[in-house]
Amino acid sequence: MFDFKSKVVLITGASYGLGEYFAYAFAEAGADLILTARSADALAAVGENCRKKGSKVTVVTGDVSIEADVRNVIATGIADHGHIDVLINNAGVADTKGVVAEQFSAESFNHIIAVDLAGAFYFARDCGKHMLERRSGSIVNICSILANGGNENSMIGYSAAKGGLRNLTLQLGVEWADRGVRVNAVSPGFIVTEMTRPMLAAMGMDKWIASRTPMRRVGEAGEVTNAVLFLASDMASYITGVDLQVDGGTNAGNGTFQIPPIHHEWNKESPMVPTDYEPVAARPDWYQGLEAGIPGLHYPVEDSSNE
Repeated sequence: MFDFKSKVVLITGASYGLGEYFAYAFAEAGADLILTARSADALAAVGENCRKKGSKVTVVTGDVSIEADVRNVIATGIADHGHIDVLINNAGVADTKGVVAEQFSAESFNHIIAVDLAGAFYFARDCGKHMLERRSGSIVNICSILANGGNENSMIGYSAAKGGLRNLTLQLGVEWADRGVRVNAVSPGFIVTEMTRPMLAAMGMDKWIASRTPMRRVGEAGEVTNAVLFLASDMASYITGVDLQVDGGTNAGNGTFQIPPIHHEWNKESPMVPTDYEPVAARPDWYQGLEAGIPGLHYPVEDSSNE
């Protein structure tokens, strides 16, 4: 469906998680690749797998929060490939310990901002200069549904960084629109990858997330990859400054119910949600077990008073 032959795609954070999926998808679509991340061994393995798919691949380790590293990645990539057509700003970090805002450390906050927001800006700025000179290019920033409003996940640094990245996308999409460079974002919901699987499955969060997602399930990596490929491709030639949410309807739902609304009780002959989905309220043991939060996230597992 997507043809990236003769295109050169730069992907940050390409050593694992969604970045690895993006690399394989673009390689299968015929693109040549510039891959960067901090993890040298993992990055090299991803690069070799992409070469086996027929891509010319340049692998450059670097830290997106360090401007010198960013310049080196871009310069090396251009030296090897001649130009850059697409930038996928994927690198990111988060603090998933569930620390509330009033106790969140400046060190953690600043680190997340440096990687998720400043690092994305450095790559967009410096790739943008190159693309603007050629009057052609597409940038896709990997944002998050947490950028679109408050949430109960206590991830203030990540929410702030991704919110800034979303607005950066809109601003660059406007500034560069008439010079041939499109800038868009993809905001995934909760997606299953090897990086997120332990948190989602082992702690039972996948059931909780599904219970408040209109599609009643978590997402798959390929569903995000399709959106990224689309926005990066010429099929989206008249689209810029867009934040495409790949979240099963979570943000559109504006807080989909976990406990069935009371009107469902008198509407049983023609139920509002005529599916076999079993809401949280149908499992009182499970729901009440999480009433105080998620063990190990909202309270220590050894605290028996919350069991």
